[in-house]
Amino acid sequence: MAAEAVGGALLSVAFDRLASPQVLDFFRTKLDEKLLANLNNKLNSINAVADDAELKQLTDPRVKTWLVAVKEAVFDAEDLLGEIDYELTRCQVEAPYEPQTFTHKVSNFFKSILFNNKIKSGMKEVLENLEYLANQKGDLGLKEGTYSGDGSGSNIPQKLPSSSLVAESVIYGRDADKDIIINWLTSETDNLNQPSILSIVGMGGLGKTTLAQHVFSDPKIEDAKFDIKAWVCVSDHFHVLTVTRTILESITNQKDDSGNLEMVHKKLKEKLLGKRFLLVLDDVWNERPAEWEAVRTPLSYGAPGIRILVTTR
Repeated sequence: MAAEAVGGALLSVAFDRLASPQVLDFFRTKLDEKLLANLNNKLNSINAVADDAELKQLTDPRVKTWLVAVKEAVFDAEDLLGEIDYELTRCQVEAPYEPQTFTHKVSNFFKSILFNNKIKSGMKEVLENLEYLANQKGDLGLKEGTYSGDGSGSNIPQKLPSSSLVAESVIYGRDADKDIIINWLTSETDNLNQPSILSIVGMGGLGKTTLAQHVFSDPKIEDAKFDIKAWVCVSDHFHVLTVTRTILESITNQKDDSGNLEMVHKKLKEKLLGKRFLLVLDDVWNERPAEWEAVRTPLSYGAPGIRILVTTR
């Protein structure tokens, strides 16, 4: 059963739109600013249990069903806020070219009232839906996130290991993100051997891994003619030797028992030397630059056009 994903970047779209100056001004002048505050509180209430819900959905069908409903409710909220942003932008762009007749002004006035009422009604429906879902957290036994925030990975709910195989045939609301990443992966290469790195960032449950899987398996990536493609699930506490050795094993498809970082670095350098490669590092938890630099060192010996895609929190 495929896992549902919510939280992190998915919710960040809604939070970004909540912070839009145009949206804020619209509610202050046309409706009620308290509606935005209410929406923000409800989204935060759901976001607080996103990690726990992501984990528990694997064993509790009720949580999985709840996550599906949450995802739909969040998309409804995003669509509503996006509609406000679009309408206000459209009015600003078209205003200099509109006739200033009395009839036209009256027409715009009534259109504005209809639009405001539509948004107010839609916001009421979104808030009621989110409140209903938020009230179910206790019955489902969902607890607020336990990430320690120190980069060590302590108290982090560990997800199941991932592979490059696509688990979900459809990704919702991420087509634009997928296109951006694929364009980056297939863009003209530079003359530098240093890896070009792109991170998909967000809290657990947003669908980072699913997005990366769809990118990795896209036919356009095959056409990009990377000499090597490798997928590495990091997940557990970030350890330089372990991560580097796992990258080597993913590239060679052979088990490596080397316990010496120098040896593993040399083997990896030899395999990558002069090769243009794509490497996906899934579920990376590390905020220590020195450790990341140690992992990256042998990766810089490839040919120009090296791409590294990282999913991280």
